[in-house]
Amino acid sequence: MESLISHAGYGALAILGFLEACCIPIPSEITFGFAGVLAYEGHLNVVGVIVVGSLAELCGSFVSYGAGRLGGRPAVERVGKYLLITKADLDRAERFFTGRGEFAVAIGRALPIIRAFTSIVAGFIEVPAPQFGVLSMIGTVVYATAITLVGYGFGGAWSSVAHYISIGGYAIVAVVVIAVGAFVVHRLREIRKEAVRSP
Repeated sequence: MESLISHAGYGALAILGFLEACCIPIPSEITFGFAGVLAYEGHLNVVGVIVVGSLAELCGSFVSYGAGRLGGRPAVERVGKYLLITKADLDRAERFFTGRGEFAVAIGRALPIIRAFTSIVAGFIEVPAPQFGVLSMIGTVVYATAITLVGYGFGGAWSSVAHYISIGGYAIVAVVVIAVGAFVVHRLREIRKEAVRSP
């Protein structure tokens, strides 16, 4: 992912941000964080990263919102298992909305993990589209700004630790592969359990 952003710049940022907001499991922390590092190095502009990333995520969030609005929760549950979205994920996001009203869209879009499911839930609880767009943009800009600036701040140390990162690269890749594999296996087990419990 870092290589893609390095070579394709804003285009890669836009694509990754859009897909992540469509509930494709892409870690937006890495997308915005590394884009912040590239901004520090002068390859990208920090304001450009925030603007492009936020607009891409807003477009993607409307795709998720539309899926939730048109299909409702039953359709999201049926299709969600192919994206490793469980009923527990949707329950968690729906509980987050309870007591917070529509402003939960802005809060949810600014929080790691739950932000990925906020748009879908906003769709099937029928938050008005214009209000969703405004609140989603607010939360997304806050999140994108925070993570990009973390990457930008870390950029000063990037070159000094790059050597050690490259040495431990194989170990890091192995850990990431194992972690992703464990996550996928865990999610598939949860989905199977939910399928067994369903009438």
